[in-house]
Amino acid sequence: MYAASHDYPDCVVVMDHPLIQHKLTILRDKGTGAKEFRELVKELAMLMAYEATRDFQLAETRVSTPVTDTNSYVLAGKKVAIVPILRAGLGMVDGILELLPAARVGHVGLYRDPETLQPVEYYCKLPEDIGERDILIVDPMLATGGSASAAIEFLRQKGAKGINLLVIIAAPEGIAEVVKSCDGVTIYTCAVDSHLNDHGYIVPGLGDAGDRLFGTR
Repeated sequence: MYAASHDYPDCVVVMDHPLIQHKLTILRDKGTGAKEFRELVKELAMLMAYEATRDFQLAETRVSTPVTDTNSYVLAGKKVAIVPILRAGLGMVDGILELLPAARVGHVGLYRDPETLQPVEYYCKLPEDIGERDILIVDPMLATGGSASAAIEFLRQKGAKGINLLVIIAAPEGIAEVVKSCDGVTIYTCAVDSHLNDHGYIVPGLGDAGDRLFGTR
């Protein structure tokens, strides 16, 4: 089950499945340790990918069951690439690969300048056929939207076309930035929170996703 947000365009999909919301609550809790945090991010990514791939094309095929031959369906169309925004996006990759084991994984390294809050690119490695794949860009948090927008535009420069953005928690400011600067991208999120604080953190959010994933500060 999923629902488009009433406050944003149709390109924003807020997932309200009970399992997603339950796991998200535990994820937010400051008492949740790194091990459980990583497991929850993986599980949420898998549930999100299940919905984000709902419109994937199917092709009819013939299969022999133990009883008889029958017509059935397999995935068709483009191949898939998962592109995490380093470093926190890495926590979402394995969950999606559980569903799409044949997907290729690219990496985009961006960090947010603490003074300007603008993204700075430091690494990029993508499949050679990126232009022939459906792209799932993943990052647990969509805060200012600067990193996500920069990653989307960088992938487009490399020839990427069909792009979806999967984030666990989004701020209204980040959504507005991506919608404004990245036409044609669908944003999937588990929650749209209240706002960004003066340090660019999502409120109420869950803190720094990268630090909580990897046990750093």
